[in-house]
Amino acid sequence: MQLYIKDIIAKKRDGYLLSDEEIRHFVNGYAGDSITDYQAAALCMAIYLRGMTQSETVALTQAIADSGRQIDLTEFGTLTADKHSTGGVGDKTTLVASPIAAACGVYVAKLAGRGLGHTGGTIDKLSAIPGYRAELSGEEFRRLVRDNGIAVVAQSADIAPADRKLYALRDVTGTVESQPLIISSVMSKKIAAGAACIVLDVKFGSGAFIKSREAAQEMADAMVAIGRACGRRMSAVVNSMDQPLGNAVGNALEVREAVDVLKNACTTPCLREQSLTLAAHMISMALDISIDDALTRGSAALTSGAALEKFRLWISSQGGDVGFIRNNDLPLSPLSHDIVADKCGEIVAMDTQKIGEAACHLGAGRKVMTDTIDPGAGIYFHRKPGKVTTGDKVATLYSSYASKLEQAVEMLNSSLIFGE
Repeated sequence: MQLYIKDIIAKKRDGYLLSDEEIRHFVNGYAGDSITDYQAAALCMAIYLRGMTQSETVALTQAIADSGRQIDLTEFGTLTADKHSTGGVGDKTTLVASPIAAACGVYVAKLAGRGLGHTGGTIDKLSAIPGYRAELSGEEFRRLVRDNGIAVVAQSADIAPADRKLYALRDVTGTVESQPLIISSVMSKKIAAGAACIVLDVKFGSGAFIKSREAAQEMADAMVAIGRACGRRMSAVVNSMDQPLGNAVGNALEVREAVDVLKNACTTPCLREQSLTLAAHMISMALDISIDDALTRGSAALTSGAALEKFRLWISSQGGDVGFIRNNDLPLSPLSHDIVADKCGEIVAMDTQKIGEAACHLGAGRKVMTDTIDPGAGIYFHRKPGKVTTGDKVATLYSSYASKLEQAVEMLNSSLIFGE
């Protein structure tokens, strides 16, 4: 039967269910330019207003995944694992959880992204390490996973290309918040990446896209259901982003903090605990063991130094200079400014999104994808919510540009909420 996009738009507009064939016709047509932007925008708005059932969302996810190249990791059976965060500030758990899981026998095969706006990107963090190669061929990616048990590369343009077009369209048509469109965007890339086990780190709070715990849990449950329907082993963890994760925000700073965790020298227990939890979910699903057993194995890999050695192997195999690990002295930007408490009191809260925006302004992130990253820029917090006394150093900001540093100081001051 001949399908027409105007009929598909009208059908969803009127609240009817779309068939798998109709959804695939839309995705393939838009990816192949036979369906126009205005037609795709109309259908996205109809989906935003009418929603989608789980079966429709599964069909949309699979069609987007099928719109480009898919990585074949079937040679590893169920031992491959990937993790995805919905976006946060100071979130460097991939740098810690991945080598922990790999040290326990999991094949960590991860396609990661670059940051945009107030949230950071894993590839930007790794690119702060001199020489690190994030662009690899599919065969080299599989070889490193096979030989080392871990590889983390940038997502290439031929992975789920329909999603790239749809995301750009949603951004300018007021349909970003549609749950089916969010889920299919996230999960299509994970499905195409090929890992058998997927762990989702769903953030909520002032620094996250999702503001309430309840909404984050709903999103997590929905993504887990979609992933399982697409044949993947799924797990999700819901975490707060009402303050940065750890003390460091910025690429080189976050790599340093991750290395501290791997060296068992971390001063921020929450980062260690979240990383271990995520690693345990990867280990549990891939090895078919309980979460408690997985936590025990992950903790042992961390405390013994096995995870640190796996990190060293991972980075060096992708061309990174691992010499910095000994002294943990990855270079920072040359200009710095300390924010000091001018009275006794308490930091009662943080506006984490503003903190991310301040770090972005310093050069640690991008406002548009063509912006250049300053790998040594960012913010290190010496104090977080809790009591402070006059003269306490609260944070240090780093940048290569004096004007950016001055403006970011004002932004950061406005993000910290003080009380008596």
